[in-house]
Amino acid sequence: MAIRRICELPEPVLRKKAKKVPSIDGSIQTLIDDMIETMNSADGAGLAAPQVGVSLRLVVFREPDTKEATVLINPEIIKKEGQRQVTEGCLSIPGYFGELTRAETVTAKGLDRHGKACRIKGTGIVAQLLEHETEHLDGILYIDHLESEDQLHEIGPDDEMPEEIRE
Repeated sequence: MAIRRICELPEPVLRKKAKKVPSIDGSIQTLIDDMIETMNSADGAGLAAPQVGVSLRLVVFREPDTKEATVLINPEIIKKEGQRQVTEGCLSIPGYFGELTRAETVTAKGLDRHGKACRIKGTGIVAQLLEHETEHLDGILYIDHLESEDQLHEIGPDDEMPEEIRE
């Protein structure tokens, strides 16, 4: 396993639509392990493959207070319900967080790291992680959802971003 460099805006890979993972082989397993290690090292809650410079449809995330990461390959959001206001950050946009609207409940489907079809239904922070990370695969960042510049806030040198918004 290795810690990979996290791409930051304005790197072009963050704005490209990622390609489907064609097969789950050793290189994909290594990428998954590296992404989990990178996410944990950066104290993040989630990470999409484009954030480590790989334009493939693969995300990893973990809920706060858990150590086990969830892996979704070729994820697709199939249902969104409700709305809630959230505060959100991104490892690819360091030093900032924003206030935006996300779904209260999200259902996604994809493959687990072993290629088995799976569905995940998440509420609250899990719904937020599913939306945030899956959007990375289409070149969409949380800042694209801000209705005004007033919703983007810089983190001061003495401020610490809450764990639930480090995505």
